Amino acid sequence: MTSALSMNASRDQTDLPTILRGGVRLGLLYSVLVALFAILQVRLEGVAELVVCGIILVIGIAALIVLPGQWTRARTIEGIAGAAGIGLASVFVFLIVDVALFQPLHLYTNRWLEIGGGSNWWYHPVWWMVCTYVTWMGAWIQAHQAAKTGSASPVSLVLGTVILGVVVLAIAKVVGVPNAGWNLGSFAVTVLPALALYTLISSFGVKRG
Repeated sequence: MTSALSMNASRDQTDLPTILRGGVRLGLLYSVLVALFAILQVRLEGVAELVVCGIILVIGIAALIVLPGQWTRARTIEGIAGAAGIGLASVFVFLIVDVALFQPLHLYTNRWLEIGGGSNWWYHPVWWMVCTYVTWMGAWIQAHQAAKTGSASPVSLVLGTVILGVVVLAIAKVVGVPNAGWNLGSFAVTVLPALALYTLISSFGVKRG
Protein backbone atom coordinates (compact mmCIF):
# COMPACT_ATOMS: atom_id res chain seq x y z
CA MET A 1 0.00 0.00 0.00
CA THR A 2 1.45 3.32 -1.02
CA SER A 3 1.79 6.13 1.48
CA ALA A 4 1.41 8.78 -1.20
CA LEU A 5 -1.57 11.10 -0.71
CA SER A 6 -4.33 10.48 -3.20
CA MET A 7 -5.98 13.24 -5.20
CA ASN A 8 -8.77 10.96 -6.41
CA ALA A 9 -12.14 12.28 -5.20
CA SER A 10 -13.45 8.73 -4.84
CA ARG A 11 -10.96 7.81 -2.11
CA ASP A 12 -9.32 9.14 1.04
CA GLN A 13 -12.02 11.62 1.99
CA THR A 14 -10.49 13.44 4.96
CA ASP A 15 -12.01 16.92 4.78
CA LEU A 16 -13.13 18.35 8.11
CA PRO A 17 -16.91 18.07 7.45
CA THR A 18 -16.50 14.34 6.66
CA ILE A 19 -14.54 13.76 9.88
CA LEU A 20 -16.94 15.73 12.09
CA ARG A 21 -20.08 14.32 10.50
CA GLY A 22 -18.73 10.79 10.81
CA GLY A 23 -17.72 11.39 14.42
CA VAL A 24 -21.19 12.58 15.37
CA ARG A 25 -22.93 9.66 13.63
CA LEU A 26 -20.59 7.06 15.09
CA GLY A 27 -20.67 8.55 18.58
CA LEU A 28 -24.46 8.61 18.66
CA LEU A 29 -24.65 5.08 17.28
CA TYR A 30 -22.53 3.47 19.96
CA SER A 31 -24.14 5.66 22.62
CA VAL A 32 -27.39 3.86 21.73
CA LEU A 33 -25.63 0.49 21.73
CA VAL A 34 -23.98 1.13 25.11
CA ALA A 35 -27.36 2.12 26.57
CA LEU A 36 -29.04 -1.00 25.18
CA PHE A 37 -26.24 -3.23 26.49
CA ALA A 38 -26.34 -1.71 29.97
CA ILE A 39 -30.14 -1.84 30.22
CA LEU A 40 -30.48 -5.42 28.98
CA GLN A 41 -27.47 -6.94 30.72
CA VAL A 42 -28.94 -6.45 34.20
CA ARG A 43 -32.28 -7.91 33.09
CA LEU A 44 -30.99 -11.05 31.40
CA GLU A 45 -29.18 -14.11 32.66
CA GLY A 46 -27.29 -17.09 31.29
CA VAL A 47 -27.63 -17.92 27.62
CA ALA A 48 -30.10 -15.09 26.99
CA GLU A 49 -27.62 -12.53 28.31
CA LEU A 50 -24.76 -14.04 26.31
CA VAL A 51 -26.71 -14.10 23.03
CA VAL A 52 -28.49 -10.75 23.22
CA CYS A 53 -25.61 -8.76 24.68
CA GLY A 54 -23.17 -10.63 22.43
CA ILE A 55 -25.09 -9.48 19.36
CA ILE A 56 -25.01 -5.88 20.59
CA LEU A 57 -21.28 -6.17 21.27
CA VAL A 58 -20.53 -7.55 17.80
CA ILE A 59 -22.65 -4.82 16.17
CA GLY A 60 -20.69 -2.21 18.10
CA ILE A 61 -17.35 -3.72 17.11
CA ALA A 62 -18.47 -3.98 13.49
CA ALA A 63 -19.53 -0.32 13.44
CA LEU A 64 -16.20 0.83 14.84
CA ILE A 65 -13.98 -1.19 12.52
CA VAL A 66 -16.03 -0.78 9.34
CA LEU A 67 -17.82 2.57 9.17
CA PRO A 68 -14.97 5.10 9.56
CA GLY A 69 -12.90 3.42 6.83
CA GLN A 70 -15.98 3.29 4.60
CA TRP A 71 -16.80 6.95 5.18
CA THR A 72 -13.25 8.11 4.41
CA ARG A 73 -12.89 5.48 1.65
CA ALA A 74 -9.50 4.69 3.12
CA ARG A 75 -6.96 3.60 0.53
CA THR A 76 -3.74 5.27 1.70
CA ILE A 77 -2.37 6.60 4.98
CA GLU A 78 -4.47 9.73 4.42
CA GLY A 79 -7.78 7.89 4.55
CA ILE A 80 -6.59 5.62 7.36
CA ALA A 81 -5.66 8.63 9.50
CA GLY A 82 -9.00 10.22 8.66
CA ALA A 83 -10.81 7.14 9.92
CA ALA A 84 -8.88 7.33 13.19
CA GLY A 85 -9.91 10.99 13.36
CA ILE A 86 -13.55 9.95 13.09
CA GLY A 87 -12.96 7.49 15.93
CA LEU A 88 -11.49 10.27 18.07
CA ALA A 89 -14.32 12.70 17.23
CA SER A 90 -16.90 10.03 18.09
CA VAL A 91 -15.41 9.69 21.56
CA PHE A 92 -16.15 13.32 22.37
CA VAL A 93 -19.75 12.84 21.24
CA PHE A 94 -20.11 9.74 23.41
CA LEU A 95 -18.54 11.40 26.44
CA ILE A 96 -20.98 14.31 26.17
CA VAL A 97 -23.88 11.84 26.10
CA ASP A 98 -22.31 9.89 28.95
CA VAL A 99 -21.78 12.89 31.22
CA ALA A 100 -25.07 14.59 30.39
CA LEU A 101 -27.31 11.52 30.39
CA PHE A 102 -25.89 8.11 31.26
CA GLN A 103 -24.12 8.96 34.51
CA PRO A 104 -26.91 11.13 35.96
CA LEU A 105 -29.34 8.27 35.23
CA HIS A 106 -26.95 5.82 36.93
CA LEU A 107 -26.94 3.61 33.86
CA TYR A 108 -23.93 1.58 34.93
CA THR A 109 -23.93 -1.16 37.54
CA ASN A 110 -22.13 -1.18 40.89
CA ARG A 111 -19.57 -3.53 39.36
CA TRP A 112 -18.69 -0.79 36.86
CA LEU A 113 -18.13 1.56 39.81
CA GLU A 114 -16.08 -1.00 41.70
CA ILE A 115 -13.75 -1.55 38.76
CA GLY A 116 -13.11 2.18 38.68
CA GLY A 117 -12.54 2.50 42.41
CA GLY A 118 -15.91 4.13 43.01
CA SER A 119 -15.82 6.39 39.96
CA ASN A 120 -17.33 6.20 36.49
CA TRP A 121 -14.70 8.57 35.09
CA TRP A 122 -11.90 6.01 34.81
CA TYR A 123 -12.98 4.65 31.42
CA HIS A 124 -13.01 7.98 29.53
CA PRO A 125 -9.31 7.87 28.58
CA VAL A 126 -9.66 4.13 27.89
CA TRP A 127 -12.54 4.86 25.51
CA TRP A 128 -10.47 7.48 23.70
CA MET A 129 -7.53 5.11 23.19
CA VAL A 130 -9.63 2.09 22.21
CA CYS A 131 -11.90 3.88 19.72
CA THR A 132 -9.01 5.60 17.97
CA TYR A 133 -7.03 2.36 17.79
CA VAL A 134 -9.94 0.21 16.59
CA THR A 135 -11.05 2.64 13.86
CA TRP A 136 -7.44 3.02 12.74
CA MET A 137 -6.87 -0.74 12.45
CA GLY A 138 -10.21 -1.29 10.71
CA ALA A 139 -9.43 1.31 8.06
CA TRP A 140 -5.93 -0.09 7.58
CA ILE A 141 -7.28 -3.56 6.93
CA GLN A 142 -9.83 -2.20 4.45
CA ALA A 143 -7.06 -0.33 2.64
CA HIS A 144 -5.12 -3.59 2.36
CA GLN A 145 -8.19 -5.36 1.05
CA ALA A 146 -8.78 -2.68 -1.58
CA ALA A 147 -5.14 -2.73 -2.63
CA LYS A 148 -5.41 -6.45 -3.40
CA THR A 149 -8.94 -6.81 -4.78
CA GLY A 150 -9.99 -3.29 -5.76
CA SER A 151 -12.57 -2.92 -2.98
CA ALA A 152 -12.88 -3.31 0.76
CA SER A 153 -14.93 -6.16 2.22
CA PRO A 154 -16.77 -5.22 5.43
CA VAL A 155 -18.14 -8.76 5.83
CA SER A 156 -14.72 -10.42 5.76
CA LEU A 157 -13.37 -7.69 8.04
CA VAL A 158 -15.99 -8.39 10.71
CA LEU A 159 -15.87 -12.18 10.37
CA GLY A 160 -12.07 -12.22 10.37
CA THR A 161 -11.94 -10.05 13.47
CA VAL A 162 -14.45 -12.22 15.35
CA ILE A 163 -12.66 -15.44 14.39
CA LEU A 164 -9.24 -14.11 15.35
CA GLY A 165 -10.71 -12.76 18.58
CA VAL A 166 -11.97 -16.23 19.49
CA VAL A 167 -8.58 -17.73 18.57
CA VAL A 168 -6.73 -15.20 20.73
CA LEU A 169 -9.13 -15.87 23.61
CA ALA A 170 -8.57 -19.62 23.31
CA ILE A 171 -4.80 -19.09 23.41
CA ALA A 172 -5.19 -16.83 26.45
CA LYS A 173 -7.14 -19.57 28.21
CA VAL A 174 -4.56 -22.24 27.33
CA VAL A 175 -1.57 -20.23 28.54
CA GLY A 176 -3.42 -19.16 31.69
CA VAL A 177 -3.81 -15.41 31.22
CA PRO A 178 -5.35 -14.10 34.48
CA ASN A 179 -9.13 -13.52 34.34
CA ALA A 180 -9.43 -14.77 30.76
CA GLY A 181 -12.71 -16.61 30.33
CA TRP A 182 -15.42 -17.45 27.85
CA ASN A 183 -17.38 -14.29 28.46
CA LEU A 184 -18.17 -11.06 26.63
CA GLY A 185 -15.68 -8.98 28.60
CA SER A 186 -12.77 -11.24 27.71
CA PHE A 187 -13.82 -11.40 24.07
CA ALA A 188 -14.04 -7.60 23.85
CA VAL A 189 -10.47 -7.32 25.11
CA THR A 190 -9.15 -9.95 22.69
CA VAL A 191 -10.49 -7.93 19.75
CA LEU A 192 -7.60 -5.51 20.27
CA PRO A 193 -4.75 -7.98 19.61
CA ALA A 194 -6.93 -9.72 17.02
CA LEU A 195 -7.10 -6.51 14.98
CA ALA A 196 -3.34 -6.05 15.17
CA LEU A 197 -2.88 -9.63 13.98
CA TYR A 198 -5.46 -9.19 11.22
CA THR A 199 -3.74 -6.01 10.03
CA LEU A 200 -0.46 -7.89 9.73
CA ILE A 201 -2.07 -10.82 7.90
CA SER A 202 -3.99 -8.54 5.53
CA SER A 203 -0.75 -6.81 4.52
CA PHE A 204 0.62 -9.97 2.93
CA GLY A 205 0.48 -9.67 -0.84
CA VAL A 206 0.02 -5.90 -0.90
CA LYS A 207 2.30 -4.26 -3.43
CA ARG A 208 4.48 -1.55 -1.97
CA GLY A 209 4.67 1.68 -3.88
